[in-house]
Amino acid sequence: MRVSPSTHPVHIGAWGCRTAFGDARTTCAALMAGRRALEPRPVLGRDAGDAVPLALAGGRPWEEAAPPNWARILDDLSSDIPGGPWGAPRRPVFVTSSNFGVGNLYAFQNTQDTAHLPFGTPFQTVDWLRRRSGWGPNVSPLSHACVSAHAGLALAGRALDADIADEALVFTFDFISPFVAGGFSALKILNAGMPAPYADRPTGSIGLGDGAAYAVVRRGPGEFTIGASSFHNEMHHFTANRPDGAGFAACLAPVAAAAGGRRVWVKGHGTGTLEAGRLEAETVGRLFPEAPLVSWKGSLGHTLGSCGLVELAITIEAIRSGSTPGTVGSEAPCFTPAVALQPFPNGHFEGVVLASNAFGGAHAAFLLCHD
Repeated sequence: MRVSPSTHPVHIGAWGCRTAFGDARTTCAALMAGRRALEPRPVLGRDAGDAVPLALAGGRPWEEAAPPNWARILDDLSSDIPGGPWGAPRRPVFVTSSNFGVGNLYAFQNTQDTAHLPFGTPFQTVDWLRRRSGWGPNVSPLSHACVSAHAGLALAGRALDADIADEALVFTFDFISPFVAGGFSALKILNAGMPAPYADRPTGSIGLGDGAAYAVVRRGPGEFTIGASSFHNEMHHFTANRPDGAGFAACLAPVAAAAGGRRVWVKGHGTGTLEAGRLEAETVGRLFPEAPLVSWKGSLGHTLGSCGLVELAITIEAIRSGSTPGTVGSEAPCFTPAVALQPFPNGHFEGVVLASNAFGGAHAAFLLCHD
């Protein structure tokens, strides 16, 4: 577990994302309107299989291509990033993902087309992205399942704390593929049902969605500052959490202490699974008793290792607009009354807690302060 030092808060100087709806502002508006990007698609693409809820960005085909058919989406996102030169000695880039280009290995297995192989490993995919984006060599890839983007933000903050960087770019992307969707389907959590985050219902289900995002971080303070961040890994099981919810509490308690009585709302993980959703909602209700809890994965799908940064960009747009989207796709009864099903005004709140959770009981959270 680590809580960031309060003496050097990290300022978020620029941000952006791409989802199935578009950029952060467009996505926030779609969520405010209660729209769902998820649509039923064959889980294995041309190899068919059950129809499951997926959300693809930019109208891209549901098949792997070489070069990847999501390259243009990353080009579009990269063109928004200010500053640089990125990848220079004191301007590092941290690239995070849970999948990188792993779907291309599945495509190679099916087609034997060697054009897929250069995108089949994290190193090769990130090196291709570095060259395509014109970044220098100071680029570090990292992956820790669905808390990957949180880890990238934390390492960027440590680089600033250690004075080995003047500013840092955290760049994240996860584009779903038949290989990735097939894995979640095999676990029976991706099924024909639409996700309903935090809803107390007989069967849980998730959706999967494309997502990419970036954040430029500098030494604070600024308009948006990460006041504290916390990590905890239970190492309890390959996929499950401890049934008493201790892992959620171990991660969120330091952030609650750092909030110091501020009025906050909570952007939860909320994929639509039952046990993890209940444990998260109950822990949030206990540690942040006055805080509304929302999740947007019932609309956007789970953007996997990129969700922390994708949802950060949407959160900032929500703060700027003065209203927070509700938990799209869910309905009462919920695990706790704190779950906000409808949009609510956020101008009187002093901060937001952004939390993500991953397989095996990995947890990450940070406090976002708006000055």
